[in-house]
Amino acid sequence: MKNIWIAFVLVLSQFTIEAQIKTPQQSPKAVINQQVGLTDVEIVYSRPSARGRNVYGNLVPFGKLWRTGANENTTISFSDDVVIDGKKLPKGKYALYTIPNIQSWEVIFYKTTDNWGTPKEFDEANVALKAKAKEIALPYSIETFTIGISALDTNSANLDIAWEHSFVTLKFEVPTEKKAMASIEKVLAGPSGADYYSAAQYYYQTNGDIVKTEKFIDKALELTPEKPFFYLRLKSLVQAKKGDKNGAIETAKLSMAAAEKAGNQDYVKLNKDSINEWSK
Repeated sequence: MKNIWIAFVLVLSQFTIEAQIKTPQQSPKAVINQQVGLTDVEIVYSRPSARGRNVYGNLVPFGKLWRTGANENTTISFSDDVVIDGKKLPKGKYALYTIPNIQSWEVIFYKTTDNWGTPKEFDEANVALKAKAKEIALPYSIETFTIGISALDTNSANLDIAWEHSFVTLKFEVPTEKKAMASIEKVLAGPSGADYYSAAQYYYQTNGDIVKTEKFIDKALELTPEKPFFYLRLKSLVQAKKGDKNGAIETAKLSMAAAEKAGNQDYVKLNKDSINEWSK
């Protein structure tokens, strides 16, 4: 009887899996990934169609908060701080809400993005930025709701919203010059301590030239005033591999002290074990 019941459950489970019906969504999902200057912008939204309905002033009321699309939150993400209407919007992911009106729209970047549609209770504390955008009447009709990024420039672009006879655009500025100058200065200044540490770590892990490995870790320590415990740990391992056990023990003690200060007990134990091993 037990075997019959197990077989029945397996058959039922298989039927359930196979019986899952897939149908197209009325408002299909769209994802836009666009680089503006050196900033990555992503928009995720669902695209309803008019289907003979009057949209603005009817399906989407004027003067009321709108989800700006369909289904779950329309979201927009910026990899850097951007400037909109002279105000800074910190990098991150936001729900994109709007309040449509006949001559202008209010565009709202909202901090919580896990709402289905609009929030049950709108909280002004979650508003990262509000901006006004002029509404332009189109001489033709857009059947399917569309969000896009246009007017791409090194330092800016436009966020566009179009549906029915309405077109709304909002300019945002990106910190291209600041990022480019920082990159140029970093490269011209030469490798950092972290770069030398990465090189030394790779050489050590792949049994590369031990002389070069030591030069790289020494340079990393030279360029890094705070002397991280993991830098010192690698230095001690390199010394031990070269046969300098006394030097390795002294460096391991420094690494252990730095790890104690940082509260990293894993590295404290690693150094203790190595010191015991190298002291034999």
